Amino acid sequence: MEAALSRAQELSGPRALAVAGIAVGALTLWLALPPWTIRSIAMPFALGIIAAAFGIGALARGDRAAGVWALVAAFLGATGALWAQGVQAETLDDIFTAGLIASTLRFATPLAFAAMGGIFSERSGVVNIGLEGMMLVGAFFAVWGSIWSGSWIVGLMMAMLFGGLLALVHGIFSIHLQADQIVSGFAVNLLALGLTGYLFSSIYPGGIPTADVSRVPKLELPFLEDVPAVGDFLFGVLGDLSLLVWLMFAVVILSYFVLFKTPIGLRIRSVGEHPRAADTVGISVYGVRYAAVVVSGILAALGGAFLSIGFTGTFSENMTSGRGFIALAAVIFGKWRPGWAFVATLLFGFGFALAIPLQREADVSENLISTVPYILTLIAVAGVIGRSIPPAAIGRPYIKQ
Repeated sequence: MEAALSRAQELSGPRALAVAGIAVGALTLWLALPPWTIRSIAMPFALGIIAAAFGIGALARGDRAAGVWALVAAFLGATGALWAQGVQAETLDDIFTAGLIASTLRFATPLAFAAMGGIFSERSGVVNIGLEGMMLVGAFFAVWGSIWSGSWIVGLMMAMLFGGLLALVHGIFSIHLQADQIVSGFAVNLLALGLTGYLFSSIYPGGIPTADVSRVPKLELPFLEDVPAVGDFLFGVLGDLSLLVWLMFAVVILSYFVLFKTPIGLRIRSVGEHPRAADTVGISVYGVRYAAVVVSGILAALGGAFLSIGFTGTFSENMTSGRGFIALAAVIFGKWRPGWAFVATLLFGFGFALAIPLQREADVSENLISTVPYILTLIAVAGVIGRSIPPAAIGRPYIKQ
C-alpha cells in the first residue's frame, strides 16, 4: 500500500507534470505534420493549453526549470502546429521526410565529434575554445592524407594525428605555461586558419583534385527495407549513412561509459572539480589534463574529417564555418554530459537540415530557421531553463606544490 502511494506521489510530482507537458507539446506539433497532418485550428489551441497547464502545475510545485521547459514546449508545439495549418499538405509531405532525419544526422555528426572532445577537455578543467581550429586541421589533413596514400583510413589517421598535435600545443600553453585558456584557444584557431590556408594554396594551387580523394564509404543496410510497415522509412533514415556517422554514435556511447563508468572517467572528473584533492591521492593532474586535451583534439579532428572526406569530398578554406563554436555551445547546452550534448547537436543539425527544404518548399527564410537552435542555447546558457554549472576548476591553471 505504501509503495502504491509513493508511486502515485511520484506520478503527480512536479517533474512528472513537466514531462507530461513536454510530451503534450511535442504531440501538438507531431499531429499537425505527416503522416497525420490533422487540419483543425482547435487542436493546437486545446493541446497547447493542456501542455501549458502541466507546465504551470510544475512551476506551482517548485520545479522552475522543468516547468519552464514544459511552457516552452507548449508554446513551440502550438505555434508550429498553427503554422502547419496554413501550409499545403503536399508541401509538408515534401519537407518532413525520412531524408530530413538522415540530413539531421549528417549535420549533427561533426558537431557531436567536437562536442565529445570538448566534454573530455573541459571535464578535466581545461577550456577548449580551439575546437574550431582542431576541426579545420582535421578537415585539411584528412584530404591531404587520403590523396597522398590513396586510402581514407590513412586520411583519418592523419587528421587524428595533427588534430592531437594542435591540441597538445593548446595543452602546453594552458597547463604548463599557465596562459589564459581562452586566449590560447583563440590563438590555436588563428594558427589553424593560417596554416591550413597556406598549405592549401601551396599544395593545391589549382584546387583539390576531387577524383583523387579517397572518401569514407557508406554503410548500406538494404535489409531495413524488409521491415514491415516502416521499412522504407528506416532505410531512408539509416540505410545509406557514412561509416563516420555510425562511429559518431559509438563515440557518444563510449564517452558516457568512460566518463561515468570507469576509473579513468573518475580521474578526469576529479581533476576538473578539485585538482588539489586529486593530486593528494596520487592522481597526476598534469597527465590527466594533457591526455584529455589531446583526446579532445583527436575527436574534433574526426569531426573535421567527416566534413572533408566523409561528406563533401573536398576541402575549402575555413570550411568548418564556426562549427567548433557551435559544438562548444552544445557542450554548455548539454551541461557537460555526453548524452545531453548529443541531443543538443541533433537540435542544431535539425535546424540546419530543416532550413533547406523550408526555404525551398514553404518560402521561409533559411536564416530565420537557423536561428532557433542558437536562441534555445542562449536561453539555456542564461539559466532560464536550468542553469548550466561547469566543472568547479575549469579555466583555472593548477600549480603543483
